[in-house]
Amino acid sequence: MLKYVVRRVFMMIPTLLVISVLVFTIIQLPPGDYLTTMVNELQAQGENVNQERVAYLREQYGMDRSIVEQYLYWVWGMLHGDMGHSFEHDKPVNEVVGDRMYLTILVAFVTTLFVYVMSFPIGVYSAVRQYSIGDFTLSFIGFIGLATPNFLLALILMYMAKAYFGTDIGGLMDAQYIDQPWTMDKVMSVLAHLWVPVVVIGTSGTAGMIRRLRANLLDELHKQYVVTAKAKGLSPVKTLVKYPLRMALNPFIADIGNLLPEMISGAVIVSVVLGLETTGPMLLKALQSQDMYLAGSFLMFISLLTVFGTLISDLALAVLDPRIRLEGGQSR
Repeated sequence: MLKYVVRRVFMMIPTLLVISVLVFTIIQLPPGDYLTTMVNELQAQGENVNQERVAYLREQYGMDRSIVEQYLYWVWGMLHGDMGHSFEHDKPVNEVVGDRMYLTILVAFVTTLFVYVMSFPIGVYSAVRQYSIGDFTLSFIGFIGLATPNFLLALILMYMAKAYFGTDIGGLMDAQYIDQPWTMDKVMSVLAHLWVPVVVIGTSGTAGMIRRLRANLLDELHKQYVVTAKAKGLSPVKTLVKYPLRMALNPFIADIGNLLPEMISGAVIVSVVLGLETTGPMLLKALQSQDMYLAGSFLMFISLLTVFGTLISDLALAVLDPRIRLEGGQSR
């Protein structure tokens, strides 16, 4: 196990290097840069632009260097914990993220709990009570959840709350608490607004997880070892929990690899529609304004979490399912 983990960690280094080159290249593909975009916007508004000031800023931010030099400067800074300087906010990236990172992690964590708590019992019930009225009903609701886009569900909830209850459910807190220090009133405001994005973001994930757990569990329940266990008089609960349910949990464990990057990126479209103060809209705006250090650092951090999350899910799957081997070849 230790040998496998060490080898995987060393394999992450060239993987992340290749990803960093791709990320930096893709961000640089659009013509111009942040200063060019800013100058064009000012000129479109009829304002005069001081070219000497633009040249100074270009030199200050290192935009007058070659692409290779900018890439090496960016990578060297990240290796030392410096995620770069945000052009748009005129602050280090670490300071720009601020409370948005904590709010993003909170939304993702609660959403993950919602998905697992809802999908696990429903998936088991649908498999054990196959073709029952409850199975058909839950499957129908699940298909609706899969077919409904998250942003559309968000718009429907916002309309119903405004039309029938006269309340605005956008955002993660009341307006008076934005950019204010954390207090108990601010925490309660966040908790009061949290259920809407959790339900919206978690609906499709819950529906998909239910379908996968049901299909996996049905496949295990029809295998010969389950029939043999029933024939020997093993109780239905032990027959279900001992092996079939354990083997059917693979998709739950495999999804761990996606949880870490989702905590940072979040559901971007839903966050924009609901006006959530998370990192998703910030990343989208950074890409649109070509704020390359802010966008690139976000994407690299998400890639790093994806690589580590995949390793964690692989190790957890090997522990859960004895049929999975970390090494190739046959064991004796």
